[in-house]
Amino acid sequence: MSLLKTTALRRQYGELPVLKGIDLAVEPGEVVSIVGASGAGKTTLLQILGTLDRPDSGELHIAGENVFALNDRQLARFRNEQIGFVFQFNNLLPEFTALENVCLPGYIAKKDEKAVRQRAESLLTTLGLQHRLNHLPSQMSGGEQQRAAVARALINEPAIVFADEPSGNLDSHNAEELHQLFFQLRDEFGQTFIIVTHNEALAALADRTVTIRDGVII
Repeated sequence: MSLLKTTALRRQYGELPVLKGIDLAVEPGEVVSIVGASGAGKTTLLQILGTLDRPDSGELHIAGENVFALNDRQLARFRNEQIGFVFQFNNLLPEFTALENVCLPGYIAKKDEKAVRQRAESLLTTLGLQHRLNHLPSQMSGGEQQRAAVARALINEPAIVFADEPSGNLDSHNAEELHQLFFQLRDEFGQTFIIVTHNEALAALADRTVTIRDGVII
């Protein structure tokens, strides 16, 4: 059974159709890249797959849940527990340390604080940031900030992680390290990733590349 499956997803803004019937299936432990020209619908699709936006029609199932049958409160809880996000600009809160940033989704989920902190420390150590636990984002390099953002995405052991241009703000060295990290996490934890990227090297590393053109998968 697919971990993620969409059926005929459609989305338009005003008179402009952006997604024109997207059918997609992703298996557990798969790393899938989504590519396409600017304006093709990649970000809109990622926002819908990540439940940040609702489609005009069509269905999305994640981990066996028909997610858009949930009300907004149920959907927010599902998102917190089952979905991780990595954004281009890391979105770490500047007033919190790396450890505190990583812990936040776990606290929001009302998990045991000690267990959340232990998992956050373990994740940051796995990602090579054991010496940055108590550093603010401004005291970390761009690559370190993005690895902290990856740890935050993983804190609640999500079914799937969505990444939107995750290496777009990094130099080539840090981008390569981040790309390899996704596959390390897949191998170690069986983590599933869907990654929107313009980076051809990252797209080529993925198990499968999905190309969107004019709102459809080709």
